[in-house]
Amino acid sequence: MITLLSTWSFGIALGFVALGVFVSYRLFSFPDITTDGSFTLGAVVSTVLLVAGVDPVVATLGGMLAGAAAGVCTGTLYAVLGVEPLLAGILMTTALASVNLVVLGRSNVPLSGVTTLLDRVEVILLPVAQLLGFDAVTAGEAARLGCLVLAASVTILSLYLFFRTQLGTAMRAGGDTPTMARALGRHTGAMTIAGLAIANSLTGLAGSLIAQYQGFADVQMGIGMVVWGMASVFLGAALVGPARLGGALIGTVAGSVTFRLLVAAALRAGLDPDWLKFTTAVVVLTALVAPRCFVRRDQTSPSR
Repeated sequence: MITLLSTWSFGIALGFVALGVFVSYRLFSFPDITTDGSFTLGAVVSTVLLVAGVDPVVATLGGMLAGAAAGVCTGTLYAVLGVEPLLAGILMTTALASVNLVVLGRSNVPLSGVTTLLDRVEVILLPVAQLLGFDAVTAGEAARLGCLVLAASVTILSLYLFFRTQLGTAMRAGGDTPTMARALGRHTGAMTIAGLAIANSLTGLAGSLIAQYQGFADVQMGIGMVVWGMASVFLGAALVGPARLGGALIGTVAGSVTFRLLVAAALRAGLDPDWLKFTTAVVVLTALVAPRCFVRRDQTSPSR
């Protein structure tokens, strides 16, 4: 039971990465590679603040703001300096590899003996979990899962409400059809910078939560996060089908949880961990290609 709860918790925490990729890739058509670096940056900044005795809420927000700053830098490279999106993300991620190491001070910093945000929430929600029937072993993990579900729900609702405002709708329009947006007098460069700031703030938040959940920060922990995010977005799209903004946001987090469950099931079935990245690539490819195959089959099938 506790393994299942921890799998769900990890999947929802990484769901913030998926939401960040959804914002940058789906809403702004920007293939942002900064995800790997901003995830680690959020973890590193929050860990350093926690070790220094900063309040866990402030430390978590610090990791989120650090991710947003990385997104602003990537957006500036693209919108102001004219660097191509992929190259801008690669340059930023390369630079962040050094920044993360300098900020953290060494390759790995544990959070043993440090009160994290999840520890604080666990104390608050533990009685509720016990009232719901969880035993002493699983109640703590259930409380953490409840915290992450609440945080994901608030984030999804906030993104939904923001991107339905006049400003949010203009930002989405600028991402879909930048030529038309410029013709209407919209500054698409500034909108892209703002969109990447939002996307990478979510990724930084994910890094902060994961570091606090697993009890350490490592300068290599962000490797492969952009693939995870893309996999979750495509799996979510396959789960909910053609959906509007709200359904797509929920499906993205559901895709992250589903992907985590698939990974856990594969490892439990005996998959060699050395093949985990390869399996991840296969899952992404399947989620990307399978819907197109079904559509083509429906289009070529004879009508009755």
